[in-house]
Amino acid sequence: MFLHFYLLINSLDRGIKRLGETERLPTQPSLALSLSIYLYLFAGDITQKGYEKKRSKLIRAYVPHAGGNLATSDLPPPTHTHTHPPSTRPMSHRAPLGPPSAARFHRRRTSGTRDERYRSDVHTEAVQAVLARHVERKVAVPMPSKRRSLVVQTSMDAYTPPGDETHTKTHTCASLFRPDESVFLSASPSALSICLLHRLPLPPENHSAPPDVTGYSSDSSHSHTEPENITLAPCVCLFAGVPVSSRVSAKIQQLVNTLKQPRRPPLREFFVDDFDELLEVQQPDPNQPRPEGAEMMPVRGEALGVVTNWPPSLEAALQRWGTISPKAPCLTSLDTAGKPLYVLTYGKLWSRSIKLAYNILHKLGSKQEPMVRPGDRVALVFPNNDPVAFMVAFYGCLLAEVVPVPIEVPLSRKDAGSQQIGFLLGSCGVTVALTSDACHKGLPKSATGEIPQFKGWPKLLWFVTESKHLSKPPRDWFPHIKDANNDTAYIEYKTCKDGSVLGVTVTRIALLTHCQALTQSCSYTEAETIVNVLDFKKDVGLWHGILTSVMNMMHVISVPYSLMKVNPLSWIQKVCQYKAKVACVKSRDMHWALVAHKDQKDINLSSLRMLLVADGSNPWSISSCDAFLNVFQTKGLRGEVICPCASSPEALTVAIRRLPRPGPPGRGVLSMQGLSYGVVRVDTEERLSVLTVQDVGTVTPGGLVCVVKPEGVPQLCQTDEIGELCVCSIATGTSYYGLTGMTKNTFEVYPVSSSGGLISEYAFVRTGLLGFIGPGGLVFITGKMDGLIMVSGRRHNADDIVATALAVEPMKFVYRGRIAVFSVTVLRDERIVVVAEQRPDSTEEDSFQWMSRVLQAIDSIHGVGVFCLALVPANTLPKTPLGGIHLSEIKQLYLEGGLHPCNVLMCPHTCVTNLPKPRQKQPEIGPASVMVGNLVSGKRIAQASGRDLGQTDDNDQFLFLSEVLQWRAQTTPDHVLYTLLSSRGAVSSSLTCLQLHKRAERVAALLMERGGLQEGDHVALVYPPGIDLIAAFYGCLYAGCVPITVRPPHPQNISTTLPTVKMIVEVSHSACVMTTAVICKLLRSKEATATVDIRNWPPVLDTDDLPKKKPPALYKPTNPDGLAYLDFSVSTTGMLAGVQMSHNAVGAFCRSVKLQCELYPSREVAICLDPYCGLGFVLWCLCSVYSGHQSILIPPVELESNPALWLLAVSQLRVRDTFCSYSVMELCTKGLGLQTEALKARGLDLSRVRACVVVAEERPRMSLTHSFSKLFKDLGLHPRSVSTAFGCRVNLAICLQGTSGPDPTTVYVDMRALRHDRVRLVERGSPHSLPLMESGKILPGVRIIIANPETKGPLGDSHLGEIWVHSAHNGSGYYSGYGEEVLQSDHFNSRLSFGDTQTVWARTGYLGFLRRTELTDANGERHDALFVVGALEEAMELRGMRYHPIDIETSVIRAHKSIMECAVFPWTNLLVVVVELEGSEQEALDLVPMVTKAVLEEHYLIVGVVVVTDIGVIPINSRGEKQRMHLRDGFLQDQLDPIYVAYNM
Repeated sequence: MFLHFYLLINSLDRGIKRLGETERLPTQPSLALSLSIYLYLFAGDITQKGYEKKRSKLIRAYVPHAGGNLATSDLPPPTHTHTHPPSTRPMSHRAPLGPPSAARFHRRRTSGTRDERYRSDVHTEAVQAVLARHVERKVAVPMPSKRRSLVVQTSMDAYTPPGDETHTKTHTCASLFRPDESVFLSASPSALSICLLHRLPLPPENHSAPPDVTGYSSDSSHSHTEPENITLAPCVCLFAGVPVSSRVSAKIQQLVNTLKQPRRPPLREFFVDDFDELLEVQQPDPNQPRPEGAEMMPVRGEALGVVTNWPPSLEAALQRWGTISPKAPCLTSLDTAGKPLYVLTYGKLWSRSIKLAYNILHKLGSKQEPMVRPGDRVALVFPNNDPVAFMVAFYGCLLAEVVPVPIEVPLSRKDAGSQQIGFLLGSCGVTVALTSDACHKGLPKSATGEIPQFKGWPKLLWFVTESKHLSKPPRDWFPHIKDANNDTAYIEYKTCKDGSVLGVTVTRIALLTHCQALTQSCSYTEAETIVNVLDFKKDVGLWHGILTSVMNMMHVISVPYSLMKVNPLSWIQKVCQYKAKVACVKSRDMHWALVAHKDQKDINLSSLRMLLVADGSNPWSISSCDAFLNVFQTKGLRGEVICPCASSPEALTVAIRRLPRPGPPGRGVLSMQGLSYGVVRVDTEERLSVLTVQDVGTVTPGGLVCVVKPEGVPQLCQTDEIGELCVCSIATGTSYYGLTGMTKNTFEVYPVSSSGGLISEYAFVRTGLLGFIGPGGLVFITGKMDGLIMVSGRRHNADDIVATALAVEPMKFVYRGRIAVFSVTVLRDERIVVVAEQRPDSTEEDSFQWMSRVLQAIDSIHGVGVFCLALVPANTLPKTPLGGIHLSEIKQLYLEGGLHPCNVLMCPHTCVTNLPKPRQKQPEIGPASVMVGNLVSGKRIAQASGRDLGQTDDNDQFLFLSEVLQWRAQTTPDHVLYTLLSSRGAVSSSLTCLQLHKRAERVAALLMERGGLQEGDHVALVYPPGIDLIAAFYGCLYAGCVPITVRPPHPQNISTTLPTVKMIVEVSHSACVMTTAVICKLLRSKEATATVDIRNWPPVLDTDDLPKKKPPALYKPTNPDGLAYLDFSVSTTGMLAGVQMSHNAVGAFCRSVKLQCELYPSREVAICLDPYCGLGFVLWCLCSVYSGHQSILIPPVELESNPALWLLAVSQLRVRDTFCSYSVMELCTKGLGLQTEALKARGLDLSRVRACVVVAEERPRMSLTHSFSKLFKDLGLHPRSVSTAFGCRVNLAICLQGTSGPDPTTVYVDMRALRHDRVRLVERGSPHSLPLMESGKILPGVRIIIANPETKGPLGDSHLGEIWVHSAHNGSGYYSGYGEEVLQSDHFNSRLSFGDTQTVWARTGYLGFLRRTELTDANGERHDALFVVGALEEAMELRGMRYHPIDIETSVIRAHKSIMECAVFPWTNLLVVVVELEGSEQEALDLVPMVTKAVLEEHYLIVGVVVVTDIGVIPINSRGEKQRMHLRDGFLQDQLDPIYVAYNM
């Protein structure tokens, strides 16, 4: 470093000589100028720009001015010129070295500038230059959207820490919504509503999507999950060819544009996310700086002097001063007004300590069984404003030879910090706690007046130490004063990075030696006065203010923290009042004094010979030291007085700046990039990221210090390498109490040289301090191990990041001293999280702008991205007893999702650079090659079939269902087919075969006479679930019409449900509408008229008033392939589709279900399904007529008022087979979870149930079925009876478990392999395992094959592909009035491109796989199980891999307890996650980081947008399936009224 300065001065000399030649400077001023700039450079903390400013300022005094002024441009440039364009010129300038006026300094401090504790002009210039560059780019960052009710105005009377401005102007929070944007926009019967359900083709130019900006390769594939046919509302604008609209879409486009900005290159990929995960060792950057110096040599402090009058122990020193100088003041405590409260003399300390020692040993317990024996541990619980009582208790323990454990006063029973303290007390075996009378009265108490046991604490006896409560010792009793030995003197607690508390044991010999070393280093003499502002229970405050002061008979003035809050200048006033020689402070106290010094006139600090800065090892304390010296130099403060020191709980004092000082303080401006690689590099190239460090003096006397590598073997570092300081000395801690393993790793370290040899036979102690040894044995500290954050192999210090955040101007948005920086592990690397308290008077927009500028500054200065930046309301962060922030508790709250922030900004795109490589699309392999490859590898083609359909019953001879009903009306007229239950479980109506036949005849007569319908006309049946729907359906068949069942509009929600009814009626070309009188009246109501145009309705027929006579003749169909009915439903993607079902398909369908479920006229089946489409309609209306069994109909809507209706009906009617939907099962699970005992008392018995089948068109929900089975197991339900069925649009029932056959199979597949369309089975509990349950047994007459959806070739059973089905009950095609013949042919009439090319298959649109199990079917063959994974049109292709929404949603729901429901969908290659919040709106922002992390960890995907909404916003169809594309359209049209929308950067 000195060589560097020498070369720099030579270049300065040459430059000044050249300047003297051009400007004719005299020799004397040239020499003075050279010396002035040299001294300025040696002071450190200077950049090239700062050098130019100082140089031009100094030269002006010697250069004659032409015209009075000399422009800077007139001067010759220096050797290394670094210019900034005007737009990047820093906004703040270096303060002059001379002390500014008090008024000027006060104005600067109260104008909202940053914290002096983290102040550096160089750093500010760097940050402002970085921000200026970002301003030039004009990158629009999307601001989060927040509901108005969430913009909370906190109290303006919130506590402001000393030094913060409380008189800044109040700003009202600006609302983020215009009045017309914060309301819920309901759907209307416009083009939007129609197109959401029935999608029409758009011109091809609207299908284009922007490039994938979230990938990491230039050829990353685009998402193919956007529906090809989508129509949005007319208010659509185009961004980059993508149809978007409204404020939400504009913000998404801003986010996309932001992600297109150039980023740091990604790291070398260290794992490939394939089904065989390959881990690669991260290769170091070849250009990273490396240490080049020689191996460092251990540095020894000066020898510890032997002074004859030093006492043999600290107790002996107390005895000496207590008897020789009993009147000498020992300690003065102050009240909150700054007046002396009590002066403790050495005589009083000696007598009271003896009295306490006697009572501890003899008055606790009995004589035979004393509670405390010598060597036992005792807790010292004293507040920070009572040093006298603490000092008496501490020395009383030393005299009694018990071990004091000073701790903080517990704030509450559940305080997290005190809980960890309790664990320490328990491990130390503490049973007695000493406290003061005032503290004892202030502790929380129970109703009986007793102090309750704090959480995590052992049971304690609280003992008050005031003399009035103590017994006087006998005259013959006297404590035994020993020489210092290896017995434990005291235990000092230490809080670790993770919040755990350890106890550092200090022996009596270490205690005495440490006091001697401090006395020698600080040149302490008898009767000196010392002002102590520090916590006297631990660290520097304990060592100087309680221990070393007694050894030297010093007088300590203890300034409590409560006084500092009221009067920050109080410690300076006490220095002046008592003419103190020494003051022990922190940089915080110096900073507060700077703020308040204007009001004090008569300050004289000339008496100070040593200002001990306890946190001088923090590199950022140098700013407070410099500023304090600048201001108070005129008040008598000398520069050499400021003495920073370095210490740690384990090693005690490591280094301290000695007096008198041999030379000027050592300083260096180090490159932060070099420090991040653990290398010392003096900044010579005017980089933006630099750190100024100052020395903390030399090694304490009697100590030996070396620097070792922080990780791995403790090998000596090189001289220019950053490492952890280790100390070998008697004056250190000896162990962590009760923790042998951690003690060995910290207190028994044996450093080795590069050759592997030990450097000393004695053990060293790790200090936890990072730094290096500079020239002359000066110790430099760059950070702490606890503050170290390792990101991508580089080290960053939390304090450095805090300093960068504080350098962002203006600082009127957050509290300066309330910023927490920590790291969390996300995706195998550490990620930085910044949490700050937001001022209540800052607006949302201002705070967001400050957050975005902080992110930019940290990214540019430190070269690292911030994963999450959160702002919380004022006074909500957990505090330490001294008012600081409780870092570990904040981190724990963040990890648990309990911070409740008011603003959050996530940047996963910026900082997560170690994602797996995107999957590259390989050249497509032909289907023939795939088939041959499967055969060669021994894998069978994935195909399976159910058993054959046979004709065994009488009704099998009929081709038409209407004929079956007529036959049953003749043969079994009184047999009951249908029974409808009311909400109370009573039978509301029933139908026999003959009754149904007669009602159907009357409905047919109505259609023919009043409707005037012809053969083949379409009729819309708009009925509630019940008997009328069934009669109307068969009436249509009797009349030769084609029925379409339609769900009626909801009376309380007509505006959103009626347009769907109208659309189905129009799309199906219905000639008339049949319904009940109630619904007919509803369709003509004012609400309905306001929603749709009633004039466009076809004729509406009321079937409550049927004609009495029969029709002249019933229609007799002749063509089995003719249309029987239309099955209309809305898919999960919002597609409204009507499937044509022929008479032949209906007959085959009913026969297949009859065989699978063994349905006969003697059977009873309970059905709790919606009867409007799919298998639910078939079971409700068709199967009973065909098979003759009795169907007990339970409308699902009745369960809303009586959740137990379905299960009670099953139990009371002794039903063996029942069908339900997932929504019904979920309603029973949630609604009856706490009522099982009551239901059991009511006689609910499910032991007769042999088949409980869930009907759905999706992957089986294993968690729900398992929860249902487990919940009702005690009521007799057998787990094997619960199974699922699977159907789709092209085939309404492919699988159905039935009553016989093997149990449903469950397999566990690798989720990573599934993303690559491969199936690999793993064991249960394996990482990334996904449980899948069989979707039911394949129905008779059904053949299945797994095909590649692109090539249409057959696949092996180890591949995921599209499920194709061949069956007699396949649909005939889609019904559409728009002639979509291509779509119809592709879905219902597909052929394989290779292999069996003759068979006609229907494409289900669902991905799945077949697996041959070890189980056997009824015919003795091995069972082939079908596993449905998800819908092909819902699958999202991101990063070249296929993701299924349900997998991501499952991870998101597990992320936080307040997430009720979740749905995901892609938009412009961004993943959008919508979550429903169950709880307070204040918890909404907690979900954003939790959701982002969960998806990253489990799926390696970055969430682009997180939307937090109220419960019930995610649309669900009648089958309980999420309408994700409908949700997406609502989000883009601003119809969700979200609580919060976060756009992840």
